[in-house]
Amino acid sequence: MKKYPFFLLIAALSTNAFSQAYKFETLTDLETTPVLSQGKTGTCWSFSTSSFLESEIIRTTGKQIDLSEIYNVRQTYPVKAWNYVMRQGKAQFSEGGLAHDVINSASQYGLVPNDVYTGLKKKQDKHDHSAIVGDLKTVLDAYIKNPTTYDGNWQNDVSDILDDALGKNINSFTYEGATYTPQSFLTMTGLQLQDYVTLTSFTHKPYNSSFILDIPDNFSNGSFYNIELEELVDIAKDALKNGYTLELDCDVSEKTFSSKHGIAVMPKDAKDYESALTKIEKEVKVTPEYRQQEFENFNTTDDHLMHIVGLVKDQKGNTYFKVKNSWGGNSDRVANDGYIYMSEAYFKLKTISIMVHKNAIPRSIKKDLNF
Repeated sequence: MKKYPFFLLIAALSTNAFSQAYKFETLTDLETTPVLSQGKTGTCWSFSTSSFLESEIIRTTGKQIDLSEIYNVRQTYPVKAWNYVMRQGKAQFSEGGLAHDVINSASQYGLVPNDVYTGLKKKQDKHDHSAIVGDLKTVLDAYIKNPTTYDGNWQNDVSDILDDALGKNINSFTYEGATYTPQSFLTMTGLQLQDYVTLTSFTHKPYNSSFILDIPDNFSNGSFYNIELEELVDIAKDALKNGYTLELDCDVSEKTFSSKHGIAVMPKDAKDYESALTKIEKEVKVTPEYRQQEFENFNTTDDHLMHIVGLVKDQKGNTYFKVKNSWGGNSDRVANDGYIYMSEAYFKLKTISIMVHKNAIPRSIKKDLNF
């Protein structure tokens, strides 16, 4: 038998202790609606926030209501177009948005069920918005170039494009035998949209204060409340334990974010990037300074919004957030029924913000926000 130095045996045992195939145990699993696919669109912000609001309706009323994601998209495009025109084209105009854009849309234009406004044309069963931005920008850029000679009304032209691509706006409809307007339907859901707050954690602004976060998709200048990093993690975990789901804006561009494996982790060593998708590896220690550095060098950007609905742990006791994605259910590119298990390290480094009901946050923060 070959003999090895004692310290090498200890090192081998230590390595094997981490390199174990994942085995997850559910800690918290809150009720939500089925996983959907956003299709060929950049509307994750509406799919995820609509899912978040659906869970809020379940939490407060027990009702399962399938909200229309595309109705909110339809109402938001004209707002983006106005911002782009008034800034004379010197602003981003894209499919992207943030959670507060759905809140803003619903506050002004209400909500409708999905079977009333699908956003799909006849015989179309998948969303495809690949032409919308280009068509709209053609109109907007033509007006910006020479507004005095523009033929027609650019706002009407924007509305016509959206009507053709997504469907005309709805003034009234029938749902479960009752007639509603979008505003009265919102009232029926019981949602109090003013009760939702967006939290973040960055060092370039004072903690315990609100500020407008300068990210490309924040075209509507939404306000974020800044807290310490550990507090952000604790609030997210405590909210879930107390029955509140969360909306998540984060970066998904890392090699170790994998819908194919249903996992998102941040290994300490680059050599472990591939193996970490299937087994436990040591993860990086995330400090506020490291998080800020990754944000300022654009390694962390507001790529994607999803819906956090639970907590799980692996066999070593490490905690992960159960995150509902909008890329459909199981397929050759999607595993775990469309959910991602996101480690705390990944959450700490790659989260841009979370949205949550005010009752899920500490009293001191609610006081600062005048709730």
